[in-house]
Amino acid sequence: MNILDKIIAHKKIEVAERKAATSIADLEKSPAFSRPVLSLKQFLLDDSKTGIIAEFKRKSPSKGIINGDADVVAVTTAYAQHGASGLSVLTDTTFFGGSTEDLVKARVNNIPILRKEFIIDEYQLVEAKAMGADVILLIAACLTPADVQRLARFAQSLQLEVLLELHDEEELAHICEETVLVGINNRNLKTFVVDIERSLAMAQRIPANKVKIAESGISSAENIRLFRDHGFRGFLIGENFMKEPNPGAAFEQFVKALH
Repeated sequence: MNILDKIIAHKKIEVAERKAATSIADLEKSPAFSRPVLSLKQFLLDDSKTGIIAEFKRKSPSKGIINGDADVVAVTTAYAQHGASGLSVLTDTTFFGGSTEDLVKARVNNIPILRKEFIIDEYQLVEAKAMGADVILLIAACLTPADVQRLARFAQSLQLEVLLELHDEEELAHICEETVLVGINNRNLKTFVVDIERSLAMAQRIPANKVKIAESGISSAENIRLFRDHGFRGFLIGENFMKEPNPGAAFEQFVKALH
């Protein structure tokens, strides 16, 4: 059983427990559920912005603790102030050290927020809306094409945008009309090896009407320029900033180098 299989097995148990604890009706009463949703697509297509989706992540299965002491409000506020086009907030506790509370706190920022989570059930989309997310992640590696379309349509009914994450060419079949944002994860989720060249080759096969996002393994302004040259509009970066003592300052320096 690889790490992704372990995460999904645990997630099925976790979702069942969360459903039992909080009803959909209760989630719909959350103040954030009725707030106007911000469009990540719009922010990424704005040439005056950086295109960077800056991530708040405390730990990962491959690296262990990355930054256990970071304050989610301080870090995400610095990201927003220094030009992030969007935020990504991990809400998985067991494997990534995140929480629902992290995303709720990050909502003080007025830019789009992606709920970074292993989504397998419509319930998690209602949760995302209730905690103040604007975008949800669907990972092709743990869903069938039919699952992706079903969940993406449900997300749209909640006015949430969908980021579909791919990590190999076999997953291109998961792209559907409802998945406007398509991310290519440079890190293989089963082996955790990073391969930027494979991502660039894959990008050529993504339909032109999709907004392409590069994910993982981006560590320099040169990386971003390379991805831009291949038609990418978004760049999801987390570990590169979070591994520093002051992630917000690291982000600020990165943006200066980009300009």
